[in-house]
Amino acid sequence: MKLSIECELEADGRWIAEIVQIPGAMAYGATRDEAMAKAEVVALRAIADRIEHGEAKPLDVQITLATA
Repeated sequence: MKLSIECELEADGRWIAEIVQIPGAMAYGATRDEAMAKAEVVALRAIADRIEHGEAKPLDVQITLATA
């Protein structure tokens, strides 16, 4: 499974990062890197939860920055 992160600066100065392939997997951070790291954690937790509950099989996961 290949995951993409979209990241942008909000009007209030915070960064928001979203994992495109996992609806709702997004996080804010004070910096771009912080937002991206937090979004990765959210995505991995969502995937782990799905595997734990038998909703998905374990997969090879790659997370990359989506280009705009």
